[in-house]
Amino acid sequence: MKNSNRKTFFMFLMAFLVAFFIVSLVGVLRSSFTTTGAPEIPAAQAVPSSSDSAFKTPLSFSDLAERVKPAVVNISTSKTYKGRGGFGAPFGGSPFGDDFFDRFFGDMPRKEFKQRSLGSGFIISNDGYIFTNSHVVEQADKILVKTSDGKEYEAKVIGTDVNTDIALIKIKPDNSLPVAEIGDSDKVKVGEWVIAIGNPFGLDATVTAGIVSAKGRVIGAGPYDNFIQTDASINPGNSGGPLFGMDAKVIGINTAIVAQGQGIGFAIPINMAKVILADLKTKGKVTRGWLGISVQDISDDIAKNLNHKSKNGALVSDVFKGDPADNAGIKVGDIITEINGKAVKDTHDLLLTIATLHVGQKISLKGLRDGREISFQVTVAERKESVAAAAQKSGKGRFGIAAQDITPEIARQLGISREGVIVTDVESGSPADEVGIQPQDVIVQVNRVKVSSLKDFNREIAKATEKKSVTLLIKRGRSSFFVAIRTE
Repeated sequence: MKNSNRKTFFMFLMAFLVAFFIVSLVGVLRSSFTTTGAPEIPAAQAVPSSSDSAFKTPLSFSDLAERVKPAVVNISTSKTYKGRGGFGAPFGGSPFGDDFFDRFFGDMPRKEFKQRSLGSGFIISNDGYIFTNSHVVEQADKILVKTSDGKEYEAKVIGTDVNTDIALIKIKPDNSLPVAEIGDSDKVKVGEWVIAIGNPFGLDATVTAGIVSAKGRVIGAGPYDNFIQTDASINPGNSGGPLFGMDAKVIGINTAIVAQGQGIGFAIPINMAKVILADLKTKGKVTRGWLGISVQDISDDIAKNLNHKSKNGALVSDVFKGDPADNAGIKVGDIITEINGKAVKDTHDLLLTIATLHVGQKISLKGLRDGREISFQVTVAERKESVAAAAQKSGKGRFGIAAQDITPEIARQLGISREGVIVTDVESGSPADEVGIQPQDVIVQVNRVKVSSLKDFNREIAKATEKKSVTLLIKRGRSSFFVAIRTE
């Protein structure tokens, strides 16, 4: 009996130990899996606050799309060209030219050909004002707008701004229209979810989703490039359509794609459109501020020579006589660092800031001159596009050279004489760039003719364009050398 009890006890003990071992092993395996396979995240971290839009992932894109789609419209346009049938219309008729056609076929009447295109837009007021791209409606003879309920209306252009590629058009609706709520693009963060709605390839309203990839992109589309980059698919026909944030508010106007970059699109920040809306409505065009200066970015070499501790700011390369900057006392060689308390990063930043100023507005401007802080009060004038275009060229000709007179300040800072003109910029890939011309080079001769001013330089360059090449004598530091640029 004793042996039987002892045997039962040992069997029970063994069963208990085996069970304990199995339970412990399962615990270890679970712990290992949790650590290496699927980390546990505290609930507070796993579920961001619904108010944190920067990291908010939508539960359903369809709910958002259904909410905002009624305010999105399809835009179709037609343009009329005149030509002669069968000979390459609408590109002007015969590939040999109209003179050839007239000589052999007489005065056969020209035919009219219509070119049609598609785009998108969104309603910003219930009485029919619509934002779209300028390039969608430019030179259009007829503009048709199709709303989400299938109705079509003829639209007229109220105002356009080619510099930002924004247009305002209007329809006369039968009743009150659904309106897209306008957001604040300045508050948009990289990584936020967005959706784009438009009319790609002539299809009905199509929704794509993605994130904001970058802000402040400059792609060479115009002087005020400041695009929102997104990977939400934007295709031909999406132009002019809205880019929505997850709060169902418009943060941008879809406008461009990169042909080489799959899935990369760009949208104009909606705040840029808000700034010019009043001008588009009342004037049909945009009136921008003007200071009367040409500026350039500060390179490492220029910063060193001017004893400027950073590359921030915009270097004044020209001041136009009688314009606001001249009247305020700004001089060539000054570095503009602030406008109305806002830091100026570079020339592009300065241009964007000036563009938002109102004519007649008095602004505070801060800068540096010979390392000393300076400040000015400037009254903003109206930007005239023809004058502004000439100012932007700042002596830049067909060879890609931007040059200016050598002022006493520049001569003193760079330790050079005032003989010739100084190169301030060289366009990348231009003929001047190919032969190695660099900013701060001094051009003293053009085709063996001495030049002592920008006026001399422009005159001789104009003459040289009629020849097969132009030879420049360059001074760089203590050395001088000739370069030849082909004009063909």
